[in-house]
Amino acid sequence: MPWTNIKTESNAHDTLVASPECERWLEYPAAIREALEIALDIDPRVFVMGQDVDAKGGMFGTTAGLHEKFGADRSFDTPLAESGLTGIAMGAALGGMRPVYMHNRPDFFYLCADQLVNHASKWHYMFGGAMSVPMVMWACIGKGWGSGAQHSQALQGTFMQYPGLKFVMPSTAYDAKGLMLAAIADENPVMIMEHRHNFKFKDRVPEGAYTVPIGKGVVRREGDDVTVVAISNMVIEAQHAADHLAAENISVEVVDLRSLRPLDKDIVIQSVSKTGRLVVADTGWTTGGVTAEIAALAAESAYEDLRAPVRRVACPDLPTPSGYTLEQGFYADREDIVRAARETVDWKG
Repeated sequence: MPWTNIKTESNAHDTLVASPECERWLEYPAAIREALEIALDIDPRVFVMGQDVDAKGGMFGTTAGLHEKFGADRSFDTPLAESGLTGIAMGAALGGMRPVYMHNRPDFFYLCADQLVNHASKWHYMFGGAMSVPMVMWACIGKGWGSGAQHSQALQGTFMQYPGLKFVMPSTAYDAKGLMLAAIADENPVMIMEHRHNFKFKDRVPEGAYTVPIGKGVVRREGDDVTVVAISNMVIEAQHAADHLAAENISVEVVDLRSLRPLDKDIVIQSVSKTGRLVVADTGWTTGGVTAEIAALAAESAYEDLRAPVRRVACPDLPTPSGYTLEQGFYADREDIVRAARETVDWKG
C-alpha cells in the first residue's frame, strides 16, 4: 500500500510542531498543493475535482498546475452540482478510488449534506466495517472582502456532530500539509475546512510526505494563568492575544485543537486542570458551536479545577454581513480574546 511507509508526527502535544532544524519555509496554499501533488504521485487511486481546480492559479493557489502534471483524468473542473458530484465522489470511493473534492466555500456543504450525513459517514458502520468511503471534502472560509451571508459561513458547529465524518481545521502550513495527507490516507470521509486569513502565513514545512494524526491537538504556547482553546485562524489570534497579555503578567496557554471530530478531549482537560481558567475561541457562531461543546466538556470533566466561569469568543448569532465596517464588528479577534482572558483572571467569584 502506498501510505504504509509515510512518517507520522511522533508527538502531537509538542509545543513546536515542525522541527526547528527545518529551514524550509512554505506558504500555506503551497503546502496544501504539495500534499495533493505527493498524494497524486504516490497513489494512482487519488484524483482531485472541484470548481476552479484547473483555473489559472488553481483553487486559491492550492491546485495550481496539477492538471498539467497529472492529466485531466486526475485533476479536473466540475460543474456547480454539488449534491450530484458528491454522490459521484462517494461512488468512486466505494469503488476503490480516493477522491478529493475541492469546494470554494463551506456554504455549499449544505448541498452535499444528504450524501455526506445519510450515506458516506454511515457506510463503514452499517456494513460492519466491510465497506469504506475514503473521500476528502475541502472548503475555505471567506472573510474580509464582503463575501457575505452565503459565501463565508463557518459551519463547523453543524458538521462536527455527525459520527463517521471526521473534521479537521488546520492553523499552520505544516498541519495543512500533514492533515491533508492524513485525510487522503484515511479509510473514511474527512472534511477539511480552511480559513483564507491563514493563507498569508508561512511555516516550516519539511519536504516529502508526512501525516499529522487526525484527532490530536497541540499546545502552541505554554502558560499558567488561563487556557485559550482555539481552532483554525483563531489560533493565530490567540497567540497575538497571548503576546499582549504577557505584558500584563498574564500567562496564556494556547491549545490548537486541529481536529473537531475526533476531538482531543485529553489535551483540553489537562490544560484546564493546569491553569484553572478557560477561554474558547472559534470562527463560527456562539450558539450550538465549537465553543459550546468545549465549554460543556470543561464543565463535565474539569469542573473542580475551574476557578472562573468559562468565557466564549465567537461570532454573534447573525447572518454574516457584507460591508467592511459591519464585518469588523461581526468577526471575533484577538481583542475579544484579550478581554475574555482578563475577565477570567480578574473574576472574584
